[in-house]
Amino acid sequence: MQSPPPRVPEPSAPNRPDTASARAEVEARLTPELASVVSGARRRAHRDGDRQVDTAHLLHSLLETDPEVRAAFGGGPQLARVLGYLVQRSIGYGLRWQGTVEDSGAVPVVRERPVTGWSPPAVTAMAGALERAERRGEPLAGGLDLLAALAADRECRAVDVLERAGVDARSLAGRLSGTSRSV
Repeated sequence: MQSPPPRVPEPSAPNRPDTASARAEVEARLTPELASVVSGARRRAHRDGDRQVDTAHLLHSLLETDPEVRAAFGGGPQLARVLGYLVQRSIGYGLRWQGTVEDSGAVPVVRERPVTGWSPPAVTAMAGALERAERRGEPLAGGLDLLAALAADRECRAVDVLERAGVDARSLAGRLSGTSRSV
């Protein structure tokens, strides 16, 4: 009898040694603060029993960790509403994503054991953060880079959370597209 795949995939699949080195290469291009966000998102996904790190995990960890990202929301009730939706999700109440695989439609969803442990939209957001930093001439991507990439994907879970909390994600993405390190 074949055992079911684990609920939370290992960061790299044993049959794909290049995955760990690719992840290390990406993480070497993150500010220490954003690397901390990524670690927090992994822990959150594991704690929540989710199979992959998704964009909502990244958003939650960004808001908990990065003061520049919190400042992008201007603080106050809007930030509290966003955090409220994210907390509801993490305790299994409210949004119905827990234990499911995120798919924004941009990339086919891996239904088998995922290789990277990241949803396709989360991978796209991380790549977008790196590209944004490169366009600014910065060697490392930071939290605002990731927030801008998340807000730009109209179909990801992070945008769903933002919009349910009354944040205009399109406007947020536009504001962030014209910034370097501050909003």
